[in-house]
Amino acid sequence: MNDIIHQGLLILLPVTALTVIFMKNLINAIIVYAVLSLVAAVVIFQLRAPDVALSLLVVNAVSAAIFLFAVSKTGVEE
Repeated sequence: MNDIIHQGLLILLPVTALTVIFMKNLINAIIVYAVLSLVAAVVIFQLRAPDVALSLLVVNAVSAAIFLFAVSKTGVEE
């Protein structure tokens, strides 16, 4: 069962990465980027590196917040 979950997460990683690349709406791209970082952190946590997973979550949460702030200030759609 754990193998199936791990394989599903590994398939989800490139799918969400490609989704971020091809999205036109910047707000939605930032949200999918946050999901991508969450999936990556779960994969790293399953590989028994909880400290790396936690630091990845913190760094990506801060960067997503900065991206949202920048997009809200500029109001730019692609």
